Amino acid sequence: MKPDRAGVVDIFTDGACKGNPGVGGWGALLEYNGHRRELFGGEKLTTNNRMELLAVIRSLEALKQRCNVRLHTDSQYVQKGISEWIHSWKKRNWRTASKKPVKNDDLWKELDLLTQRHDIEWLWVRGHSGHEGNEQADQLANRGVQCVLENPAGSSGTAEKCEVNGNFNE
Repeated sequence: MKPDRAGVVDIFTDGACKGNPGVGGWGALLEYNGHRRELFGGEKLTTNNRMELLAVIRSLEALKQRCNVRLHTDSQYVQKGISEWIHSWKKRNWRTASKKPVKNDDLWKELDLLTQRHDIEWLWVRGHSGHEGNEQADQLANRGVQCVLENPAGSSGTAEKCEVNGNFNE
């Protein structure tokens, strides 16, 4: 499926964590022109914010050509981070205003690169408020958690059997 430039890919993302840090999962729902793709994955020891970021990163990685994207997230950390904070972090060499290292800078740097590949409109939605796409992303994130619990990897890292990914627009 190849989106034309006028079309928009809607992406709904969410992260979940059982304990913070703890077992975490991420989920993403991609929709375009009546087609849907579900992505999810998880890690044995992580944080909710890392899972929120990974949901966005993995969904953008699934787009194999430049797309117009409407990205829906219930994470103010992701929304404000990408829309407001990242510009200052980059100017300060990935340091906060209080000169501390930015948490999750590895993922923020990866996301920063991915955002340059697409035209993205960032939309914040209230979590657990009945928004269909967000609710489905939440279910996928919880599937990621469940998968890690049922198929644990080694002492850390991603449970490979639990990462359901793929290319959206091939």
